[in-house]
Amino acid sequence: MHPIHQIKSFKAIDDFVLSIMFDDSSEQVIDFYPILSGELYGPLRDLNVFNQVRIDPEVNTLVWPNGADFDPDTLHDWPVYEQAWKERAKQWDLRAA
Repeated sequence: MHPIHQIKSFKAIDDFVLSIMFDDSSEQVIDFYPILSGELYGPLRDLNVFNQVRIDPEVNTLVWPNGADFDPDTLHDWPVYEQAWKERAKQWDLRAA
């Protein structure tokens, strides 16, 4: 059984970069810009849209008004998943072209 993490808070530290604090007192600083592609995440490249991020109180993860969200476990362990997400984003860009 693996732990289920919840996001407790976040703060913007630069354009598209969030510092995310988790229920186990760990923190990840994530630059989301390289993975903002495709139908769901592409609209978040508009900084005004990206900055509408909030924490969903039911599932305790980051969500945006267009329905975009991320699994909190993925964000918690971001260094493990970062490269795969960047590769997916490249594929989404190719499909959109």
